[in-house]
Amino acid sequence: MSQQSQFALLGKRRFLPFFITQSLGAFNDNVFKQSLILAILYKLSIDGDRSIYVNLCALLFILPFFLFSALAGQFGEKYPKDTLIRLIKFGEIAIMAVGAAGFLFNHLWLMLLALFAMGTHSALFGPVKYSILPQHLRENELVGGNALVEMGTFLAILAGTIGAGVMMSSAHYGYVVSGAIVLIAALGFIASFGIPHAAAATPDMRINWNIFSQSWATLRMGLGQTPAVSRSIVGNSWFWFVGAIYLTQIPAYAKEWMYGDETVVTLILTVFSIGIALGSLLCERLSGHKVEIGLVPFGSMGLTLFGLLLWWHSGGFPQNVQANDWLAVLSFSEGWWVLFDILGIGVFGGFYIVPLYALIQSRTAEKERSRVIAANNILNALFMVVSALVSILLLSVAGLSIPELFLVVSLMNVAVNVYIFKIVPEFTMRFLIWLLSHSMYRVEHRNLNQIPEEGAALLVCNHVSFVDALLIAGAVRRPIRFVMYYKIYRLPVLNFIFRTAGTIPIAGRNEDVDIYDRSFQRIAQYLADGELVCIFPEGKLTTDGEISGFKSGMKRIIEETPVPVIPMALQGLWGSFFSRDPDKGLFRRFWSKVVLVAGPAIAAEHAAPVDVREQVKVLRGAGR
Repeated sequence: MSQQSQFALLGKRRFLPFFITQSLGAFNDNVFKQSLILAILYKLSIDGDRSIYVNLCALLFILPFFLFSALAGQFGEKYPKDTLIRLIKFGEIAIMAVGAAGFLFNHLWLMLLALFAMGTHSALFGPVKYSILPQHLRENELVGGNALVEMGTFLAILAGTIGAGVMMSSAHYGYVVSGAIVLIAALGFIASFGIPHAAAATPDMRINWNIFSQSWATLRMGLGQTPAVSRSIVGNSWFWFVGAIYLTQIPAYAKEWMYGDETVVTLILTVFSIGIALGSLLCERLSGHKVEIGLVPFGSMGLTLFGLLLWWHSGGFPQNVQANDWLAVLSFSEGWWVLFDILGIGVFGGFYIVPLYALIQSRTAEKERSRVIAANNILNALFMVVSALVSILLLSVAGLSIPELFLVVSLMNVAVNVYIFKIVPEFTMRFLIWLLSHSMYRVEHRNLNQIPEEGAALLVCNHVSFVDALLIAGAVRRPIRFVMYYKIYRLPVLNFIFRTAGTIPIAGRNEDVDIYDRSFQRIAQYLADGELVCIFPEGKLTTDGEISGFKSGMKRIIEETPVPVIPMALQGLWGSFFSRDPDKGLFRRFWSKVVLVAGPAIAAEHAAPVDVREQVKVLRGAGR
């Protein structure tokens, strides 16, 4: 389990060319789209309401996601992904040539045609973009890879938006924009040749060219995955619903509530994009290099909190005789509060979205991954269209102000995510585990690569506190089925976590023979299914900090289902609040370092309880 920085991926051929390719694509999308919008608003001779054409641009770009995402999902599984990316990027050059002609001759309909084609390009690229990552990255690199992709995408969007404004300010904007979009497309095509081979997942698939029936089938496939995956897709689309509302309203908010000019819009977009990038990058550090869906509730809470703060801090902004530029906004304390809220929304948006993408990728079968991501793209587009309708309804019909719209969206965020977390309690369980291991203790992991990446194994650990299972679950990437004393299993609050994790309650034979027998049946079944099972063979919490003798239950388990035994030890928990130290206190050993260490696997035939106990004692050492 390498703990190297996610930025190390930028030095690897299996990631860097892809990263450059997708970032250039996002950059070009926004250079062209923003330049077209500015041309409509300020440069072209247009009869009638120009805002109609601006809204038409939004429709033309998002419509291909409805129409072609299902086809894109099939292409991503039938053909090698590296080849498909090169074909798509070559198509971008042709599309941008059409767009360049539109700018050179001030031909609006050529520009709109190119915009629709670029939307098609993005719809085709999306499923390949996210489904290729699990083929080229190891599991402990997946969160870091997704974080870099999200960072690159949002910074490319920001750079494209700003770059378009700079280029359109030129007297010869047609030549500047035309040359830039074709050049960027060509650079993306060249970069794509560095992407390593990514074999087709289902080369014998028959393509269904009926976009309507296949779109419905793709949506059903995506939402028919396991609850964790299907609700992650819904949560992902909800993020784009919320994000689309914020991004759409920022220009009007800057003008009407901050009395700002165009530079204030750019400032807000910059802060928002930096926030998303920062949150995405922090995800890997906070998740410990693994897919940690416990960050999703954390991100959801932050989105609501900072959305409420943005509503609270809106209003009372000083109005000058002329519009405020970005420097004037920074001279007011109200401006700093608003930017702080925008930054918070971005950071917690990164915490929310990156683990969801990583979970969808890691828990979807390779032969279905591209289509599941295509389903996500279709749903994203649908949610973004609905967000526009909701904004119109609340602002124009209900008469709400923009800050009040932000308030409603923040409250809606609570309702939607409570629903998701109720349906999939694993999110809440992982959040509580993550919170515990990042608040009361500083958990250090050693040699956890001794735990196999797949296949059954029996984990054996000393038992020091009521939260041992939570700390182990938070440290190990694979799901673990814990065996624990039934009275601890029934503890309030913790019982919710234990039940959600499939914990096995056990009682002494003389206490409840039914619970005793059922527990061994479930252990045998979990091991037969290739899962990890963790036991605390002392049978009770230590009362003096030392390791008691191991019970005979461990011997029965490996006799019934011979699997490798992994000795483990917890250090630093004795004396903490959740231990049975008579001198413990709430703040004694608070934020102290806890170490979880694993030893080499022991074959079942050599795993006598007395010998395994000695191994656990050696691993624990002198630190109780």
